[in-house]
Amino acid sequence: MKTIMKTNLKFLAIVAFLGLFTQSCSDNDDPSFAAPVISNFEYGEGDDHSTEAYAYKGGDIHLEADIHAEGTVESITLIIHAHDLTPGDGEVEWDLEQSYSDSKYQVINPTFHEHVEVPSNIPAGEYHIELIVTDKLGNSTEVDGHIDIMDPITIDEFSIDESVVRGSDVHIEFMIAAINGIHNISVDIHGHDLPLEPGEVEWDFEKTYEEGYHEETEVEFHEHIDVPATAPAGEYHVSFTIEDEDGNTFEYETHFDVTAS
Repeated sequence: MKTIMKTNLKFLAIVAFLGLFTQSCSDNDDPSFAAPVISNFEYGEGDDHSTEAYAYKGGDIHLEADIHAEGTVESITLIIHAHDLTPGDGEVEWDLEQSYSDSKYQVINPTFHEHVEVPSNIPAGEYHIELIVTDKLGNSTEVDGHIDIMDPITIDEFSIDESVVRGSDVHIEFMIAAINGIHNISVDIHGHDLPLEPGEVEWDFEKTYEEGYHEETEVEFHEHIDVPATAPAGEYHVSFTIEDEDGNTFEYETHFDVTAS
C-alpha cells in the first residue's frame, strides 16, 4: 500500500512540474499578445499639419499614427532616407534614424505625434519614410511611405535677352514661388575680364529689389536694366539671389552678350 502511495505521489509531482514548466513557457511566449498594429499613419508639411505627402527644405514634417499594442510599446523608430538623390553644390545627403522611447509611448495604445526638422541643405526630391513599432515582447510592425521634399523657393519660365546693344537695356522676367514669402531679390551683373577700348568703362551692376516683391508668395519678376553706352562689348555673367522671409536663399546664374552695335 505504501509503495502504491509513493508511486502516486511521484506521479503527481511530475505532473505538477510539467504544468509549471508549460505555464512558464506560455508566460514567456504568450500567443494572446499580437504584434502591434499601426493605423492612420499620416505625414506632411508641418506648419499646416498637412496630410499631403510633401514638405519643404528648412521646414518640418508632421507625423502621426495610431498604435494598438497589447504587449506595451518598447520603442518607436522613424527612418527617412533618399531615393538615389545626388547632392548639388553645398548640399549633403540626409539619412535620419530616430528612436522614441518616451514614457508617453511606452504604454499599451499610444498615439505617435512628432515634428521632424528638414535640413535646408539637402537635395530636393522623393524620400522614403519608415515607422517601426516594437513591443516589450520583441514583436515589431512596420509601415512605410514616400514624401516629396521641395525647395521653399522655385523659379519658372525664365527669360532674358541673349544679346543687347550697349546703350539700350536688357529685359529679364521669370515667375517666383516662395512658400514663406519673398524678402528681397538681388541681381549681380559683371563682365568676364573684358578688355577696355578707348572711351569704354568697366561695368558692374548690383541691385536689390524689394518693392513689388517683398512678402509676395507668387510673383513675376519683370525688370529692364540699362546697359551703359560705355560698357565693353562681350559676355556678361548674371546671378540672381532670392531670399525668403525665413532666411532661405535660392540662386540662379546665366549670361548674356553686350554688342557694340
